[in-house]
Amino acid sequence: MIGSGETAWDMFVHVLRILPLALLFALPVAALGGLALYLLRHRSLVTTMTTLVLTPIAAMLIGILGVSGFMFTEALTTELLVCLLVALVAVPAAMVLGRVIARRSVWEREARERERAAEASRRELVAWISHDLRSPLAGIQAMAEALADGVVSERAEVADYAQRISGETTRLSGMVGDLFELSRITAGALELSMSAVPLRDVVSDAVAAQAPVADRKRVRVLENASAWPVVSGSDPELARIVRNLVSNAIRHTPPDGTVAVQIGIDGDQALLAVDDGCGGIPDDEISRVFDVAFRGTQARTPDRSGTTSGGGLGLAIAKGLVEAHRGRIGVRNHGPGCRFEVRLPLAVS
Repeated sequence: MIGSGETAWDMFVHVLRILPLALLFALPVAALGGLALYLLRHRSLVTTMTTLVLTPIAAMLIGILGVSGFMFTEALTTELLVCLLVALVAVPAAMVLGRVIARRSVWEREARERERAAEASRRELVAWISHDLRSPLAGIQAMAEALADGVVSERAEVADYAQRISGETTRLSGMVGDLFELSRITAGALELSMSAVPLRDVVSDAVAAQAPVADRKRVRVLENASAWPVVSGSDPELARIVRNLVSNAIRHTPPDGTVAVQIGIDGDQALLAVDDGCGGIPDDEISRVFDVAFRGTQARTPDRSGTTSGGGLGLAIAKGLVEAHRGRIGVRNHGPGCRFEVRLPLAVS
């Protein structure tokens, strides 16, 4: 404790006297630390945090040594040991904090990127669906007005209009169903009733359901199996996966072309491969094939059969359903077209 004003004044004078000397030794170290931070600005956050902690500790050490005239007295040794202990605690803490902040920064950046991608997909989906809904609705409205106004009166013409209205209504119903299914997948509200499902039955039923479309377009659909695995899954959703892939393959295969559906076992997974004759997918688009509402460019063989091309949701739905089954789906160019491969876990015997 300071006993008198004189003692306090002496201490104040002493501090004023040693302060410039301490700054003389400490400031260059601080400047070097600042330069190091600038040079390491593109390095990891852990390196930056460690440098940021070590710089003031090193400046303090040099300042103490400079003021003491590098005379290692007992008091100086104690001060140096205290600084060393501070460094031993602060440096690991800075490294841990740097890693935590770095992981959080990466997570936040990825979350922002996912949010931007999702928002872009939503806007694209709204644009596509708005366009696709407008066409059949306009056709239905025009034909309904013609029937109501008596413009069409012949029995055969009335029957034709009714059939076309029914077709457009079916198309709209399918698009609404796709939207509902996709909303369940993206919202995580999809509930699967898992059981052992023979993949042979699923594929055969899906191919048979698509046979009329293939016949109208003169596309052959062939089935080939090296094995008929039993998978763990939900029958309706598995059927939807196969149906979407086969339908997509038929749509993009030119008349007189071939769609091949192959089944097999690869290790502990069932393998489903669907080959089409689409002419291939450009390299800059193949990674976006499963995006919502993505249809690609005209590089793929256009559909001239008169069938509708859908809302661009079939492959996105197939991907969501495959992942819900803890499986994987991929696509690559193969032969005259491309190959979609689905891998699903086998049922436990």
